[in-house]
Amino acid sequence: MRGDEVLSVRGDEDDVFSRGFLCPKSQGLKQLHDDPDRLTKPLVRRDGELVEASWEDAFAAVDAGLSRVLDGGDRDAVAVYLGNPSAHSLGPTLYGPALLRALGTKNIYSASTVDQMPKQVAAGLMFGSGLSVPVPDVDRTDHLLILGANPLVSNGSLLTAPNMRGRIRAIHERGGKVVVVDPRRSRTAREASEHHFIRPGTDAHLLFAIANVLISEGLADPGRAAEVATGIGEVEMLARPFTPDAAAGVCGIEASEIRRMARELAAAERAAVYARIGTTTQRFGTLASWLVDVLNYLTGNLDREGGAMWPLAAIGQRNAAGRGGVGKGVKVGRWASRVSGRPEVLGELPVVCLAEEIATPGEGQVRALITVAGNPLVSTPDAGALERAVADLDFMVSVDIYVNETTRYADVVLPAPEPLAKAHYDTALYQLAVRSVANYSARSIDPPHGQPQEWEILLRLAAIAAGQGADADLAAWDELVVATLIGRDLALPGSRIEGREQDEVLAELGDRRGPDRLLDFMLRVGPFGDGFGADPDGLTLAKLEATPHGIDLGAMRPRLPDVLRTPSGRIELAPPEIVADVPRLEAELGSRANGQMVLIGRRQLRSNNSWMHNLPALVKGKDRCTIQVNPADAERLGLLEGGAARVTSSAGELVGPVEVTEDIMPGVVSIPHGWGHDAPGVRLGVAAEHAGVNSNLLSPVDVDVPSGNAVLNGIPVEVTAADREPVAV
Repeated sequence: MRGDEVLSVRGDEDDVFSRGFLCPKSQGLKQLHDDPDRLTKPLVRRDGELVEASWEDAFAAVDAGLSRVLDGGDRDAVAVYLGNPSAHSLGPTLYGPALLRALGTKNIYSASTVDQMPKQVAAGLMFGSGLSVPVPDVDRTDHLLILGANPLVSNGSLLTAPNMRGRIRAIHERGGKVVVVDPRRSRTAREASEHHFIRPGTDAHLLFAIANVLISEGLADPGRAAEVATGIGEVEMLARPFTPDAAAGVCGIEASEIRRMARELAAAERAAVYARIGTTTQRFGTLASWLVDVLNYLTGNLDREGGAMWPLAAIGQRNAAGRGGVGKGVKVGRWASRVSGRPEVLGELPVVCLAEEIATPGEGQVRALITVAGNPLVSTPDAGALERAVADLDFMVSVDIYVNETTRYADVVLPAPEPLAKAHYDTALYQLAVRSVANYSARSIDPPHGQPQEWEILLRLAAIAAGQGADADLAAWDELVVATLIGRDLALPGSRIEGREQDEVLAELGDRRGPDRLLDFMLRVGPFGDGFGADPDGLTLAKLEATPHGIDLGAMRPRLPDVLRTPSGRIELAPPEIVADVPRLEAELGSRANGQMVLIGRRQLRSNNSWMHNLPALVKGKDRCTIQVNPADAERLGLLEGGAARVTSSAGELVGPVEVTEDIMPGVVSIPHGWGHDAPGVRLGVAAEHAGVNSNLLSPVDVDVPSGNAVLNGIPVEVTAADREPVAV
């Protein structure tokens, strides 16, 4: 920095975790800071146009708009959509729940149901908490089996691990093996020991077949995890029909290869199975997510060094709070969507329901929408239907830094400060990290004069939702939030502050306010905290502020049985909600591809989120929003490199440039998500020059049954040449 000028952004080589390796979003922070399209003042719709307004006028407009809807007495008439960035910002993470409680609506939606919800449902039902996700101990494993994941691009995702290229190469260097299963030869696959193409949507068949081999050949050896597990007999029975021969025709991997993969997995001294978005955004996402951990269990690699282990985060981790070994567990389906009756999952409804909940008249119809750091008109299925629905809302308010494809329909846009003007501690990703780490980043610049912080914006919205108006006392709301947090921990058996007085704890937090006060509290009551005096050497926010490179709290360690929060206090290997979906999978054993093309997405290093497309450094170079096809399919369908192809599904169609590559499995077409920036009213100058096409126009409303997660991979499509007559086949 030079004053408020950002000179450069680079990785901190002394950081205890990243060692200077950063995700590309960080490389765009300078251009985001300088972006003339980034909003710094609120926008209010007047005479049909979004124009700049004062913060006072903007919140008054929100009060008027939300009140018109809420005064009818139906709290469910307001829906909320939380985008991906909101899970990685302290304000929405810590103060978003206050807004949701004040609204009292059942219509809560998020990016989770177009991403990882199957993994959270499976982990919740098996281990008792939605973020009790075992992650591979990549730094000590000898054999890593990866399905539908590209950690060299995502930096791990549900496996937080910087420099995955280096970590994978270290496995090779110590004589280990990395196996990737993916319909696309990704950057990760190119670093692997071997790569297997698989027909999209059939990962659960492959995983069940591997389980079948382990069980039928007597290779299963769960080790000490068997002492706290139940349901293995049911798993063995369920696996019987999924022989390698039966699964091979479905998934496209030969039976002999499946047997070899299973035997090598069992023979490895230390092994782990890991799967990600390619396996969760499909019709059998929960089954695939469940079977990943069934395999880790069967091979004796669950909760052991070099296997799949539970991270221990410094804060926010339900499976590290209070007394361990037993808990309330996870329940799904506590309520259902009004129109299609889709069940609730982990406190929210599947986002595929949002369009119909807006468009269908009747009691409970959604008439207002609040979006926080999200662009659902680009990122969710059947985007055309959602756009038509959103355009008909009575009122919409968005907390966002851009006028994008979604926020262009808002009546009020409230810009949050840019990342450099916010302090940060990632409460989510550290719960999935390969090492226990604590790292706090103070803000680098001050926000513009009069700019409220993100948490203040959300509390103002909460006050409005609660009927207190736009001028409510935010300090009182902040006190309510911290008091609620402290009270919850005081009431938790086994808490670090059990038996203390709330006023005493509050006083010890001092003069901090906002997220910093909540973060300090959470650090101090966490597993590495000072316990408000119980452990003088423990973590506090002050200690993190004095340690700018972070604090390394050690490698993952075995955590059974304390990590469990199931009502039985055991690993539930055969949860009824998951077992009930197995017949649907078994019914597909006789299916074949029969030459039909299917669509998959693809994650790219410099364009994981749509807002990144407005930063020149991240969109420069050749066009990456292409329709990738295998050479055999290109020849069969008459497609030419650089020519145009038309891709049609039951939901819609699009036309885009063709990229012919052997990295794509025959019968598969790949299009990245998050593009399509040529819509009228969007104020993204750079992105408009690289508009691309929105692959979610092709995604029909279809879900993974147990989790409600959208199906974005394995979608049947027809592909034809758009710039000339197709070749007869």
